[in-house]
Amino acid sequence: MPASADPVSRNALVILATVAGGGVLYALSGILTPLALAMFLAVMIDSFARVLHARLPGISQKAATPLAVVLSVLMFGGAAFFIADNATIFAGELVAYAPRLDGVIARLANLVGIAVPPTVDQLLHQLDPASLIGKLARALEGVATTAIFVLVYLGFILASRRGWERKAAHLFRSPAQRAEATATFLRIRNGVERYLWIQTLTGLMLASISWVVMVSVGLDNAVFWAIVIFIVAYVPVLGGIIGVGAPPLFALVQFDTLWQAITLLVVLELTHAFIGNVILPRMQGRSLNIDPIALLLGLTFWTAIWGLAGAFLSTPLTVVCLVILAQFPGSRWIAVLLSGDGDPSELKHASPDADPSQHEAAARPGEKRART
Repeated sequence: MPASADPVSRNALVILATVAGGGVLYALSGILTPLALAMFLAVMIDSFARVLHARLPGISQKAATPLAVVLSVLMFGGAAFFIADNATIFAGELVAYAPRLDGVIARLANLVGIAVPPTVDQLLHQLDPASLIGKLARALEGVATTAIFVLVYLGFILASRRGWERKAAHLFRSPAQRAEATATFLRIRNGVERYLWIQTLTGLMLASISWVVMVSVGLDNAVFWAIVIFIVAYVPVLGGIIGVGAPPLFALVQFDTLWQAITLLVVLELTHAFIGNVILPRMQGRSLNIDPIALLLGLTFWTAIWGLAGAFLSTPLTVVCLVILAQFPGSRWIAVLLSGDGDPSELKHASPDADPSQHEAAARPGEKRART
């Protein structure tokens, strides 16, 4: 539709296209979710490689990417092994805590007026452990399948990244178009990188404070819980529920008194509330230039379409949508509404490692100076 067309018709077309696009994304979630996760990991590894190249003098640009891949695999693998190993120990401790669990259930039942409280064995029998194990096995199978596809996609993305320069030269014939496309890509990449930095920083803050509080009250497996809180911090809403609710629940099982669980609940809730409602929105709003309401709507939208993976990727995908919508006159009004200050043309505070020569290199297909 030409730009001079009726604004009402043009906006209606944008809305219909958004609805149709959401339907396609939902229908193809099994294919697109692993691809989106792989692209997110590729951006993360590329950012890590550029940091290694900039901070370590002896690391060349060609060696930075393989080193970043190896270090990322070691970090993720080590964290997964630590959690799996401690989860086995944790499950064994829960079996020993069964009598105390019965006592906790009895106390809670008395508070709500239940004369004959159920035991742990009775609750497990009512929950049908065989059915739960089957559902858990199917869920783990789905996670394993998705992980395999993510790794396959990631390998091909990393292997074919050099060919994108030649593709860009053929897609955008004029130097101005190539420079504009490169600038758009850099804004998207910088936004995703800043999101990773913000979530990592706030996750470390939450995990550190939580670990100090858990050690102070004497909760078992404090390091395990701190790592879990750091990991789930990347998942909006659900991560906060787990980080606030899980340690106090297990404090009820471990201790005979209630003050440890109450202390954990109050301090963790205040910590998550302060970081989640004060620090995180300010950091996201100032650096990503996205309205907090837009972040909440993005979380709802992408979770409804792609589930847990959509919740994890909701902010990066919202950044991508904001930058792309700002490039077209017909959809710019949506980007204005999603932005934090009404100017979606650029994300705030450009990344310090962004090299202006990348824009020039993108305009000259014969030179391979662009790192993107």
